[in-house]
Amino acid sequence: MELALSITILVFLLAGAVEFGIAFFQFVQLRDAAQEGALYGSLNPPADASDSAQETLIADRAKASSSSPIDLVNDPNINVSVNVTDAKYCEGGSLEVTITYPHQIFMPFIPEFIGSNTIPLTATVTDTILTPIC
Repeated sequence: MELALSITILVFLLAGAVEFGIAFFQFVQLRDAAQEGALYGSLNPPADASDSAQETLIADRAKASSSSPIDLVNDPNINVSVNVTDAKYCEGGSLEVTITYPHQIFMPFIPEFIGSNTIPLTATVTDTILTPIC
């Protein structure tokens, strides 16, 4: 009886550790992809607030940076936003890339405790715009 209770608790703890590890690994992937997009955007920033084509190129560069464990290009749950935070679209301005992804919880009973089947993961990276010179 003690063994059955102990094993059940240990299995749930182990499954929780695995769930946390997978979510953390996905967050690291999102952060690295956001860094890639921000680096590309710091060298090729949007010309102004209406330059959605360049923002799309920055988002595509971020998505193309990795395909595992999340396929960033083909997963429809990936959301990438590009924002010039200080409205300065030249050298010295700040470009922010944010990537969000809803991590699907696979561990049983946890969704009932937190009230959701997903954990929202968000990675934000801000870089200084390097070109063009103002």
